[in-house]
Amino acid sequence: MSAQMSGQNRPQSSNGWLKSYYYLRFAVSAAWVLAAVTVAKTVPPLAAAMLVAYPLWDALANYVDAQRSGGLGRNRSQLLNFAVSIVTAIAVAIALGHSMNAVLAVYGVWAVFSGAFQLLTAARRWKTNGAQWAMILSGAQSALAGLFFVKMAGGAEAIGIANVAPYAAFGAFYFLVSAVWLSASDILRKSPQAVR
Repeated sequence: MSAQMSGQNRPQSSNGWLKSYYYLRFAVSAAWVLAAVTVAKTVPPLAAAMLVAYPLWDALANYVDAQRSGGLGRNRSQLLNFAVSIVTAIAVAIALGHSMNAVLAVYGVWAVFSGAFQLLTAARRWKTNGAQWAMILSGAQSALAGLFFVKMAGGAEAIGIANVAPYAAFGAFYFLVSAVWLSASDILRKSPQAVR
């Protein structure tokens, strides 16, 4: 009986963390987008710092999330996402010395890989947590956006941090949808128990 109860509580506890995690990622991404389309687009040093910080934040977020479910060693997709994001931050810092086109190309490659790893993480979590369809869509869209970034980087159009903002905005949207969906699922799951 106690084993059965602990098995029932595990997904709820895990969902509790995921809800907080998704809400936090939404808030950080939304704040980044707001700063990118207002202050940062006219302040190059701030834009440069934000462009390096964004993949670093993604690496930190993946690390902390993975630690809640056994560490990076047991969550290979998040380990790969963590590593790719760290490399991306370094590559962005280097690319900033060349051009914004180079920065966008780096972001494009990162978006392809991180999107694929996010999709894999969400697919793995579907069995234990459910409500991962938004994260799967987000991962797939990230990969497609990355290909668009790479193509755009090869063009002659003037590029700035505002070009990256829609990508981050879509990410924020999907994190919010996932958090709200998990919250609603938990409410629906608990309501029959409350009646009983």
